[in-house]
Amino acid sequence: MNLTQNVNTLIQQILPAHPLSRLAGKLALCENQQIKNFLIQKFIKHFNVSMDEVSVVSLDAYPHFNAFFTRALKQGARPMAGEGHIASPADGTIFGLGELSSNARLEAKGHKFSLAELLGTEQYDQTYKDGEFLTIYLSPRDYHRVHCPMKGELKQMTFIPGRLFSVNESTTTSIPAVFARNERVILHFKGEHGPFSMVLVGAMLVASIETTFAGVITPVGQSISHWNYHKGAHLKFEQGDEVGRFQYGSTVITILPSNTQGFAKNLKSEQSIRTGETLGQF
Repeated sequence: MNLTQNVNTLIQQILPAHPLSRLAGKLALCENQQIKNFLIQKFIKHFNVSMDEVSVVSLDAYPHFNAFFTRALKQGARPMAGEGHIASPADGTIFGLGELSSNARLEAKGHKFSLAELLGTEQYDQTYKDGEFLTIYLSPRDYHRVHCPMKGELKQMTFIPGRLFSVNESTTTSIPAVFARNERVILHFKGEHGPFSMVLVGAMLVASIETTFAGVITPVGQSISHWNYHKGAHLKFEQGDEVGRFQYGSTVITILPSNTQGFAKNLKSEQSIRTGETLGQF
């Protein structure tokens, strides 16, 4: 780890991350046309955002910066992998992938942490014993809506508050269990081929994580919150259905049990991926 990474990590550890995140959130929701258009224009230029696939091109159509950041794409811009496949839930870069060992330890950028630490409970240790995980990092320029990787019914959602570290190279190589320390929303599904889970990890300057079925989830306080969805809820999703969106760049971790064929063997870390592309087959 170089000096720059050390300094970046130190700054993140001493900064009041939650207040900064909420302040950034307020700015992102500013509806002053000059301010929000200025922010959007600077963002497009700085991150080289492709506008060719954006559903609404006119900046005036977006009430605030956040609306642009979570912009929709043109219909057909992200075709799904199809039945029998596990589709990528997000645009981004594969940050890590691998098997869950017998003692359920996950590895991301050289750090190992337990599944229980990530999910906030030991309830699913046996469910995902010998299963697999795949981590996708969303950079600021990426499309920031998260989609269901396969057909499933949502059974439980959990919110876990945490220290909001930016998810990048310096923090993932220097802060142990960074994903387990970050604010996150965990979605547990029942699929046709068994259970699967998605972990939406918040990062520094994330104003909130939003779902399509419960609205804005974070922040809701400093305690773990659970939502159980019984049969009457009927929260069923087809592959490709939107499940949530980030208000700023972050991470999605998909977790599979051992009874699926799992993620494709040719996938590798640092590989770019787009929503809907196949991650593997059943």
